[in-house]
Amino acid sequence: MTDHAFTDAERHAVYRAITERRDMRRFVPGEKVPDEVLARLLAAAHAAPSVGLMQPWRFIRITDPALRRDIHALVDEERHHTAEALGPRGEEFLALKVEGVLDCAELLVVALRDGRERHVFGRRTLPHMDLASVSCAIQNMWLAARAEGLGMGWVSIFDPRRLAGLLGMPDGAEPVAVLCLGPVPDFPDRPVLELDRWALGRPLAEFVTENRWD
Repeated sequence: MTDHAFTDAERHAVYRAITERRDMRRFVPGEKVPDEVLARLLAAAHAAPSVGLMQPWRFIRITDPALRRDIHALVDEERHHTAEALGPRGEEFLALKVEGVLDCAELLVVALRDGRERHVFGRRTLPHMDLASVSCAIQNMWLAARAEGLGMGWVSIFDPRRLAGLLGMPDGAEPVAVLCLGPVPDFPDRPVLELDRWALGRPLAEFVTENRWD
């Protein structure tokens, strides 16, 4: 243990947030997220690491009910396209609840901002590090939301070009996530897709090796 370590209680809280974070689809309708809480969550996202300190993220808060419905329509359309692509599992997929766009208290669209191609530091050999940086920002918000007692879900089933057009994004900007945020009925003790019998998480031992791939 070093002098820089958190206390036992602080460490427990960090690991608890990591362990209990869930990709939520079910929200309590009609609820609100206090402005000061939303500000803390956005600050947590903005504190994420980013390669070359490029901060490639942009957060768009959706407060227009008509625009929210338009985003839901895009998601629902892609939901059916995804079902078609899944073939034999298509009907099973359609039975899943995969988003809470209309029910969540807050709806946010997270995008890669334009102009990030100028950042060579960290992107010359790994150009997708901008997306990795945005993902870190989303994870920060996810963990902070859990600590605040709020659920969050990452919706990724949408046509990015059409969503970009809907939100008036400039050339070079690219939406990567629709985030549903707000109070939830409960936090399940396992991933929702496990409870819905869609997939099973695999143990850590399958993903860690030493010195070589296997």
